Amino acid sequence: MSYLFVEYPKCTTCKRAKKWLDDNGVNYEDRHIVENNPTEEELQEWIKRSGLPIKKFFNTSGILYKEMNLSQQLKTLSEEEQVKLLATNGMLVKRPIVVGEDFVLVGFRDEALWEEKLK
Repeated sequence: MSYLFVEYPKCTTCKRAKKWLDDNGVNYEDRHIVENNPTEEELQEWIKRSGLPIKKFFNTSGILYKEMNLSQQLKTLSEEEQVKLLATNGMLVKRPIVVGEDFVLVGFRDEALWEEKLK
C-alpha cells in the first residue's frame, strides 16, 4: 500500500514525519503542498475522510494565516467558502497530510495514531 504524503519540505514537522515514514518502511508518494496545492475537491474529500472539523485543516500557526487575520474571518465563512480559501494557497493548509484509502491524517502530533493507521 502506498500513501499520499503532502508536505512543505522546509517545515520541521514535515521533516520529522517524513523521517518517521522512512524509518517505519511506509511507502508514499511525496507532494509539495505549495507547488501542487490541494484542490477544492481533494480538500472536501479529505475533510470528510478525516472525520475532523475543517478548522483542523488550517495552518493556524502560519504567517499567512495570521497576516490575513483568518482567526476572525473564518467565523463568518461557510464551510464551502473555507474550502475555497484553503485551495487558494498551500501555505494556509496544515501539514503534513497523509492520505490513505479510508483515512486522512493531518499534522504529526500523535505518533500512536500514525502507527495504528500506517502499520
